[in-house]
Amino acid sequence: MAERFTVSYRILADSMPDAEQRAGAIALEQTVEIPRDLVPTGYIENLVLGQVTSVTASADQVYNAVLSYSMDAVGDSLNQLINVIYGNTSMQQGIKVVDFRPCARLTALFPGARFGIDGLRRLIGRERGGLVCPVLKPQGTNTGDLAKLCYATLRAGADIVKEDHGLANQPAAPFRDRVPALAQAAARANAKRADAGDTTRGLYFATMNGHGNQLHDDALFAKQAGADGVLIMPGLFGYDAINCLARDPEFGLPIMAHPSHLGAFASSADNGYSHGMLFGTLARLAGADISIFPNVSGRFGYSHAECREIAAACTDPSGHGIPILPSPGGGMTLDRMADMRSMYGDDCVYLLGGGLLRLGDRIGDGVREMIAALSA
Repeated sequence: MAERFTVSYRILADSMPDAEQRAGAIALEQTVEIPRDLVPTGYIENLVLGQVTSVTASADQVYNAVLSYSMDAVGDSLNQLINVIYGNTSMQQGIKVVDFRPCARLTALFPGARFGIDGLRRLIGRERGGLVCPVLKPQGTNTGDLAKLCYATLRAGADIVKEDHGLANQPAAPFRDRVPALAQAAARANAKRADAGDTTRGLYFATMNGHGNQLHDDALFAKQAGADGVLIMPGLFGYDAINCLARDPEFGLPIMAHPSHLGAFASSADNGYSHGMLFGTLARLAGADISIFPNVSGRFGYSHAECREIAAACTDPSGHGIPILPSPGGGMTLDRMADMRSMYGDDCVYLLGGGLLRLGDRIGDGVREMIAALSA
């Protein structure tokens, strides 16, 4: 008999009978997608059809429903797994995905991150302390100036430097010109650090933002050019794009997930995914090593509770695969580093873009200030 996994939904309903009816409708919608009286008896009814495990009240007109699904409804596809979790139901009101518990078969199919927290720390050579990650931006900056920025921030001691998610194949800095130039700048900065006795090295992450059918080739090009990792937007490419690269032994580099185009999935209290599920659980399931999300008090308005939920979903040892690094960002400033560290701790990648660029030629001082604040 095929193994089953469970998904928990937060359902708005007028009464317990209404909630139970909605849960039963989810079971149909997410699997057979036909009226209940048309479901064939035997294998389809007993195994393929989603099953309502429990429905409990959690607040006035708010219920928690746990449903189980057979692996026979999924096969071996991550896309189909996500389709079963929240496919057509995502178009209905008052249903939010809040938890997911895989079975052993799913864990074997999708083992999660290749590097995770411990692996990234080994690559960088930093055993403890928050990790500093400047962002290379803005759009329209030419390749030479981006390379100078990459060198300056890594030479100052940054642990990771990532390209902005808006860098693609634009005329100012074409992808296949930009990536080798920035990788060379990173190598020079790391060589200078080593000469100065620094035992750590900074990692350069290139952004994958081209055509979907070029993603694999672009990722291998970035690796061959000297990039240490890549950034992928699952809201544009799909979570399976991360999964395919994470499992590809020919690639074998860490992956950073960026939240572009995912915001609407977490912006409603009544629909979409919980913040931890979207930016933590799904990122881990796909195989991301770092998950970027909007920080509290930044320009995107996430709450303390939502951000803590994301960080916990990323780092929980009992979660899917090995723990990964949360990476809050979005309008952060140097004067908030100490507060951010008290909130997220050491196992975190701290992003800063405009707050560092504002310093101009003193950007190296800003990086060193970040390092000091996160190491105190």
